[in-house]
Amino acid sequence: MQNIKNIIFDYGNVIFSIDFARVQHSLKALGISNVDEFFGHLQQDPIFDAFDRGQISADVFRDRIREKAGNSNLTNDEIDASWNSILVGIAEGNHELLLQLKGKYRTFLLSNINEIHYNFIMKYLKEDFGFDNNDHLFEKVYYSHFTGKRKPEISIFEQVLYENNLNPSETLFIDDSPQHLESAKSLGINTFLMTAPDTIQNFARREGLL
Repeated sequence: MQNIKNIIFDYGNVIFSIDFARVQHSLKALGISNVDEFFGHLQQDPIFDAFDRGQISADVFRDRIREKAGNSNLTNDEIDASWNSILVGIAEGNHELLLQLKGKYRTFLLSNINEIHYNFIMKYLKEDFGFDNNDHLFEKVYYSHFTGKRKPEISIFEQVLYENNLNPSETLFIDDSPQHLESAKSLGINTFLMTAPDTIQNFARREGLL
């Protein structure tokens, strides 16, 4: 990786492991039948995009799940547990790697996330690692539900570049979604598609980033 000075990291399945099959199973257990169309890696109901942008509250999201499941008696806790089942955790060594890379590059986090997942992850970071948040691991963090924008919208990439005066040709973006990488590429950003069983630690060693 020559001439790279800046690295923008996705969170899910780059730093924090997630499992789409697990959440699809959980949503189906709530009573949602066409789960592949409702929520998947490559397509999803518009409610998820709106939730990621912070355009709707957690309560509105939960009501949509109740409506889709045909069960108005589903509790907030049941819905949250199902939705959070996608979240697996952070592999040993990932945080240490991020701190090492922060010492050599300008690093940023760019995550499509929502209120329920954000609250779960902040609690997880505190309980498992003693962290209040992810802020110390990066120069700056961007969460979609706070910015009002989400990947693959060009505007969120433009915001990161502009606010931090980043040269796209000197910037690497790592994500697990091809459609997100295409937007970054259109702005001249270098990209890498993270695909299991590859890991961020293996990638960093393989590419000589450390």
